[in-house]
Amino acid sequence: MADKRKAGGGLARPVTPSAELAKITGPSPLPRSEVVSKMWAYIKSNNLQNPQNKREIMADDTLRPIFGADKVTMFEMNKHLSKHLS
Repeated sequence: MADKRKAGGGLARPVTPSAELAKITGPSPLPRSEVVSKMWAYIKSNNLQNPQNKREIMADDTLRPIFGADKVTMFEMNKHLSKHLS
């Protein structure tokens, strides 16, 4: 019984990204953990971490509609991502 709960919810359950988020993750449903991994890959490949404060993410034109701000902390990022997942 525990296996059914584990497979059906949480980080492993596939979620569908919004159109804005799909620019980074692709349009297919994927686990939340994979969404976060793809976000970090995008952030690092585009050098969007603040060099003075690695916890801050500087939004570019692709991230700004997702975050709704010019910069967010890595801790706030998940809150903003939740609004773009269904």
